[in-house]
Amino acid sequence: MNNTLPVIGITMGDASGVGPEVVIKSLAHDAVYQQCRPLVIGDARRLERANELVGGKAQVRRIADATEARYEPGVIDCIDLGLIPDDLPFGELSAVAGDAAYQYIARAVELAQAHQIDAICTAPLNKEALHAGGHKFPGHTEMLAHLTGVDEVSMMLVAPQLRVIHVTTHIGIIDAIRKIEPGLVQRTIERGNATLVKAGIEKPRIGVCGINPHAGENGLFGYGEEEEKIIPAVKVLQERGLDVTGPLPADTLFYRAGRGDFDLVVAMYHDQGHGPVKVLGLEAGVNVTVGLDVIRTSVDHGTAFDIAGKGIADEGSMLEALRQGAELATRRH
Repeated sequence: MNNTLPVIGITMGDASGVGPEVVIKSLAHDAVYQQCRPLVIGDARRLERANELVGGKAQVRRIADATEARYEPGVIDCIDLGLIPDDLPFGELSAVAGDAAYQYIARAVELAQAHQIDAICTAPLNKEALHAGGHKFPGHTEMLAHLTGVDEVSMMLVAPQLRVIHVTTHIGIIDAIRKIEPGLVQRTIERGNATLVKAGIEKPRIGVCGINPHAGENGLFGYGEEEEKIIPAVKVLQERGLDVTGPLPADTLFYRAGRGDFDLVVAMYHDQGHGPVKVLGLEAGVNVTVGLDVIRTSVDHGTAFDIAGKGIADEGSMLEALRQGAELATRRH
């Protein structure tokens, strides 16, 4: 065991989804143990079932505290909360699984705040199950902000040759347009810029999407949203010396970012940013929560109830999330 590697707390996600499978498959890769010391927060029996489903050879080792972990390849250390009944079916919405997914995150935050883990990497949860379990959050991002006492965070999607940070996320498009204002745009860009500087990019090149087609085209489309909501923030940051360009038409901006003109794209709403990343493939994208006191990365796919329990879920996004979590944690150290 390399004691200098960061400890990554892996939350199991919704036990009815593919989370247990992708965790098991990911920790079968020896390369993971060369990048970090992985510690699962979840249910050991569910992981054992997933191990059987995928034909895995790993042993699941139940522990009560992070200090008991050994971090040995072939042995999965699991802080076992024991919340999932043995007969819980895969692929079906469950309030029990939704509540458990919340409890895994809450324990991971406690471990992070106690400096027992260096980053959190999350398997997917199901929002409907989360709500049924009594936790009314739109998703991981908002839940983590609440649990860590942070007023405002941002979602950043990272894929090969493309990084996207979102001004708004899990709200309807009309509500998103209402919510966007210069202060929020400015703070989002500042969080993205700071994250990339910490990651080793000395002066990030940041492109900002417009809201309307063609970024409004000087008032031809929309009702002056770009001039009212985005341009004031861009001007303030440019005067401070940040390399910020925009607002630009989203379709053109994503093309330019893909060829390397920008280090970060600022999307105004959920689908504007998610669409281009998802086109690259679910296995390529990683979700990073920006603005927390703790590093958090996540797979960029859902619980996939349609294939859960079949042992065929792809672990590529989880492997990338672990790699990036370890890299960010190492740089923080």
